Amino acid sequence: METTPFWDALPERVREALRRAGAPVVIRQGAFLMREHTRASQVFVLRTGAVKVWVDREGDTAILDVLGPGDLAGELEAVDGGVRHANVEALTRVEALVLPAAQFRGILDDHPGSAWAVAAVLAERLRDANELRVAHYPDDPERRLASRLLRLVARFGSPVKREGPDGAAEAPGEAAGDGAVQVRIPVTQQDLGRWAGMGRRKVAQILAADPVRGGLTVARNAIVVRSVDALHRLAGHDTD
Repeated sequence: METTPFWDALPERVREALRRAGAPVVIRQGAFLMREHTRASQVFVLRTGAVKVWVDREGDTAILDVLGPGDLAGELEAVDGGVRHANVEALTRVEALVLPAAQFRGILDDHPGSAWAVAAVLAERLRDANELRVAHYPDDPERRLASRLLRLVARFGSPVKREGPDGAAEAPGEAAGDGAVQVRIPVTQQDLGRWAGMGRRKVAQILAADPVRGGLTVARNAIVVRSVDALHRLAGHDTD
């Protein structure tokens, strides 16, 4: 399902109001924007970089999402005033706008209709959570893993460019381009398993089996998907 990041869904006048009210911040890789069970009342609009949203349950980590440019973090607490439901940790260097939740709500109140952008964020995340839940009944780990990979491709994917005989980069779609997409963020097989609800060994098993074998590479700092259509088929999506 194609989604529009929160920032892109806003009218320019609302973006400008957020720029004026917010403070630009830079978060180093590995630092936390938010911590689970705390009562900080800030909202972050990501401008560059990637963060993972995760929870700790008796020493086990479950990843809830990976967010990127234009995405919103802290929206649940801004809506209901509750404690942080998850940790938000920078996977890369991150640039963001940060502002108090009360100011964030005030800007939405001052611009009728803009609250629908937040509603769209919440609706999309609910749909995604439901899709992941359905893929447990019956258990379908391939579908769960494919849906997580497609989420990364949608948020962070860029065409793979290869060098031609003269050393110049060839444009995607030319002889050397075959629709391959790369995701250049540090997501490991273990991370994918924690996100899709399975162990790292199961992730490796799926990646080594048909129809994924040879079509996808997960390295330390990048994922290369050679056939996005194959992932869609694995996720049970209609590719016609």
